[in-house]
Amino acid sequence: MVQPDRRFGAAVRTGTTAREGIDEGLRAFMLGIYNNMALGLAITAIAALATSYMAQTNPAVAQALYGSPLKWVIMFAPLAFVFGFSASVNRMQPATARLVFFAFSAVMGISISWIFLVYTSASITQTFFVTSAAFAGLSLWGYTTKKDISGWGSFLIMGVIGLILAMVVNLFLQSSALQFAVSALGVLIFAGLTAYDTQNLKNTYDFVAGDDTAAGRVSVIGALRLYLDFLNLFMFLLHFMGGRE
Repeated sequence: MVQPDRRFGAAVRTGTTAREGIDEGLRAFMLGIYNNMALGLAITAIAALATSYMAQTNPAVAQALYGSPLKWVIMFAPLAFVFGFSASVNRMQPATARLVFFAFSAVMGISISWIFLVYTSASITQTFFVTSAAFAGLSLWGYTTKKDISGWGSFLIMGVIGLILAMVVNLFLQSSALQFAVSALGVLIFAGLTAYDTQNLKNTYDFVAGDDTAAGRVSVIGALRLYLDFLNLFMFLLHFMGGRE
């Protein structure tokens, strides 16, 4: 009696189970990144609100933060923090890296606290929701698109370097035209980075799946990258949408 060959079906079932396992692991991996990012943004908002409140209620604090040489330390501290963190994160345990990321988020909140003194609360809130919607759409596209956008990386990083240089120059020039151009380019560059980083993190999962320590570190690094994409997109949009006090 001839028996039907069931090996093909078994292979299909095994492959499907493996694929489902990978998909579930990938979803959990990306969800961890987004959760860390959201916590970082929440810490930044709380730190910014608390710092601006102290500045509004205590002129000495306002003078120290925004009118003394300390303002330069506050301004550039997040940048130094990012470079230091990026250089040492691979030697950290995931829990330590997460705590450092949250500490960085608090420092960033202090650094951008001035926006609550310059812009109205309504315009800040409106810009936040617009940024959230744009970020969600761009990140979803980066996650689901079949198009390989890895080639964007080098151009976008070069754009970020150019933006930083232009912003430093404009600290001294105080040119409104240059600020407008920087803000417009900033929106485009960080919109592209949101999609690029999302796809890059999705692809990275294949290399860390099964290694909890490596996956934990990448989760924190990914949260930092998406956090910076969101925050910079928000700040550049605020230049266009923010109503001044």
